[in-house]
Amino acid sequence: MSLQTRAIPVLSDNYSWLLRDTETGCTAIVDPGEAAPIQAVLDETGGRLDLILLTHHHADHVGGTDALRTRYNARVAGPASEAARMPALDIALHDNETIAVGQSEGRVIAVPGHTRGHISYYFADPPTLFCGDTLFSLGCGRLFEGTAEQLFESLKRFADLPDETLVCCGHEYTEGNTAFALHAEPDNAALKTRVTEVKRLRTEGRATVPSTLGEERATNPFLRAPDVPTLARLRREKDTF
Repeated sequence: MSLQTRAIPVLSDNYSWLLRDTETGCTAIVDPGEAAPIQAVLDETGGRLDLILLTHHHADHVGGTDALRTRYNARVAGPASEAARMPALDIALHDNETIAVGQSEGRVIAVPGHTRGHISYYFADPPTLFCGDTLFSLGCGRLFEGTAEQLFESLKRFADLPDETLVCCGHEYTEGNTAFALHAEPDNAALKTRVTEVKRLRTEGRATVPSTLGEERATNPFLRAPDVPTLARLRREKDTF
């Protein structure tokens, strides 16, 4: 296993994700919403940060970027199409390009919808998807800038990834998503089991993510939507649920 991943809670309910390539020690952080909690973890684990990976421009995903860049002399990578709206990029990324964390290679997947230029990062060893606010456990991101058509196509971009892929999303929203998911699919037995597990984890003060794509394919009504009208309806309903 060449890539180790760790969730770092930041702000009120965000997660930043620490990546370390075990072969080289190269270290990256995905979506540093604030600097201090990440600094504390980095300084406990070697004080190294080589790369900052951004998925989209929202402040709760980029807020700690410049402080971490300065402290660790890290390079910053993110979506080229949102470069004007986020901290300065050393590496401007486009769809289907690759980015290396040591010997671990990540694929850039364009996933517009939540924002116009949102990207995800997929690493194959082990299969891990850093999807920002495009896909949540039992949910998906709000359509702040894009359309339901765009989001539907974006979610389809994950269709070729294996079921065991870890879904490393940007927020601890799973428990809050359970009520709407059950409203959308009241007869889904796998969903009912997942809801029970989520409630247990949160009662114990534990994170509900990462989930796996296999779990989301069985339980997430947005990922399971068969067409654009269904996804659009679900998103509208969730916005006012």
